[in-house]
Amino acid sequence: MSHVSEPRKKVLHELFDAVVAGDVQKARKLAERAINEGVSASVALEKMMNAMRAVDAKYMRKEYFTVDVAAASTAMREAFKVLEPHLDVKPANIVGKVVIGSLKGNIQGLGKDIVTAALRSAGFQVIDLGVNVSPETFVTLAEREKAQVIAVSVSVDETVPFLKDLIDIINKKNLGSQVKTVIGGRAASEKTRKEYRIDAYAQDAWDCVKKVRDLLSH
Repeated sequence: MSHVSEPRKKVLHELFDAVVAGDVQKARKLAERAINEGVSASVALEKMMNAMRAVDAKYMRKEYFTVDVAAASTAMREAFKVLEPHLDVKPANIVGKVVIGSLKGNIQGLGKDIVTAALRSAGFQVIDLGVNVSPETFVTLAEREKAQVIAVSVSVDETVPFLKDLIDIINKKNLGSQVKTVIGGRAASEKTRKEYRIDAYAQDAWDCVKKVRDLLSH
């Protein structure tokens, strides 16, 4: 990032710190300042993604609690609203609609928020259902919104079996050819994908963008 001028570097560092601290108003103001000072929205978004990774690391080390993670997620979401209109979205040949949420029993929305931001920055329409979403809600919304992809975040091992209900409902409604599924999160894996007959497994936010593109191109 040597091409970024000192004042721009400063505003990016401050934005990073505001997101990590979960300071919503400050994060929003800094996002506005970054845009006004000519910082590329995608560079600012990348900085916020890094901030969320730092938050995740703190959470893993038990330095942060769920409440801290939630505050950081909110700060990122609010700052993202400022950046979103300025993102230089490459017009995707396939613009799809994705319904995303954290599966029933999962109240941690950190990973999902990062994935949502990444998908939106890649030009997808994203309907974020939040956390603790039942399999029925995923399918009902996907059907109503004519979404092509359901993206499910799973961070709690005990909730993985709810994926069976999700697939059962999709099959019962004969939506298998219209709606594809992708999973991610701490409790998800390639093994989980195969076991529950999910269409794709994503390791992180950018992998999810790639997987969604792949699902839409088939």
